[in-house]
Amino acid sequence: MQNIKSNIWNNLDWVTIGLYFLLVTLGWLNIYSSVFSEDQLQESFFTTRYGRQLLWIGACFVIIVIALAVDSKFYSSFAYLIYALAIMLLLAVLIFGTRINGAKSWFVIGPVRIQPAEFAKFATALALSKFLSFYNLKPEKFKTLLMFGLLIVAPAGFILLQNDTGSALVFFVFFLVYFREGMPSVYLLFGILAMVLFVVSLLFETYIIIIVLEILALLAFFVFYRKQHETLIAAAILLIGTLITWFGISYFRPETSKTLLVLAGLLISSVLFLIQMYKHKLKTGFFILLVLFSSILFAFSVNYFFDNVLDDYQQRRIKVLLGIESDPFGAGYNVNQSMIAIGSGGPIGKGYLQGTQTKFKFVPEQSTDFIFCTVGEEWGFVGTTFVLLLFLALLMRLLFLAERQKSKFSRIYGYSVASILFFHVAINVGMTIGLAPVIGIPLPFFSYGGSSLWGFTFLLFIFIKLDSNRTQLIT
Repeated sequence: MQNIKSNIWNNLDWVTIGLYFLLVTLGWLNIYSSVFSEDQLQESFFTTRYGRQLLWIGACFVIIVIALAVDSKFYSSFAYLIYALAIMLLLAVLIFGTRINGAKSWFVIGPVRIQPAEFAKFATALALSKFLSFYNLKPEKFKTLLMFGLLIVAPAGFILLQNDTGSALVFFVFFLVYFREGMPSVYLLFGILAMVLFVVSLLFETYIIIIVLEILALLAFFVFYRKQHETLIAAAILLIGTLITWFGISYFRPETSKTLLVLAGLLISSVLFLIQMYKHKLKTGFFILLVLFSSILFAFSVNYFFDNVLDDYQQRRIKVLLGIESDPFGAGYNVNQSMIAIGSGGPIGKGYLQGTQTKFKFVPEQSTDFIFCTVGEEWGFVGTTFVLLLFLALLMRLLFLAERQKSKFSRIYGYSVASILFFHVAINVGMTIGLAPVIGIPLPFFSYGGSSLWGFTFLLFIFIKLDSNRTQLIT
């Protein structure tokens, strides 16, 4: 027994552990700098944010011991149970939780706040790893995609109901893991096209999007069949049908919107198009038409989601990011102040505890969502590059560890860890420099908060434990 424990201790990946503690240490130093003031010297140490964060870091040692002490097979055997408990907590917080900053996603127990969404990430990663590691699973089947999607949508949906859109979006990064495990490229392509269509739907009128989608459908038709004659006939049917419908409805109902006119023309043209497809037995044409109407329906749903699901402040932030609106003193204030702080740092920064933007609190949420601007202002370009390289080193190390796993369950979980951390780092840093919408997700190991730090610690050290038994088959 002693030899087994010794081997596990020796098999721990100390490079990853070292990177973790280095990032946590740098994170605490930046939290200290972002909130420090001379007045706080008169306060009790543990009433300050940096004091409380130090307590959360101390609690991480308990989490690490628990994660490493548990047998590796426990995580696989009880993956679905852990997932079910996480779903129950997400449901419970909707009923018994406390609303903070507009999101009802916290349990408040005395001075401690617990956010179940942070723990749902590693629970979902375990469940998906268990699901995808089934021996006879066929990732190319639509049924597999549907089951995989349901495992993701369940926690994301409950978190969305809590009004925490940012945390809900994190779960969709698991599709990168699915792609690594054999998801057909066409599914990923559709996902990318959906994201592009989401953005385009906010930038342009719906009737313009429908016309562009029609043109793309004709191009797809030509690519599949390489028949110029049939493609020209299809284009003629679409054009003539749209024009006749447009002028006919406009004559009798001149107040009809352009979107409705284009859509009516497409519907009439589609009937003629279907007759042509049936006559020439061109089955792929039916599929192209199905994708066309699905895309149009998605474009309509984007506007509904944007107008009815997102809060006003989230809408304004996205509009500012896309250049639809300019609101430097409202929705764009945080980002503008963050970019000023980072830009003012120059090559080597102003020095530790010397950030004026930080000291005078020009940047809201400077110790949580916008902690990276403290790095930029005080450490400059050199410091931000160093921090990003540390995150890059951690991500590359995790991918290396994932690929050396003998167990499929451990490999999938390793890729899940890397995907979650990548999403958080990319979006959080993107928020601070104006390249991503402000959706309120923390920078791993840097942002203030016990729940996020504990969640990321569990997430990482479960994989470190699995890696210590990398020669075993865990099913």
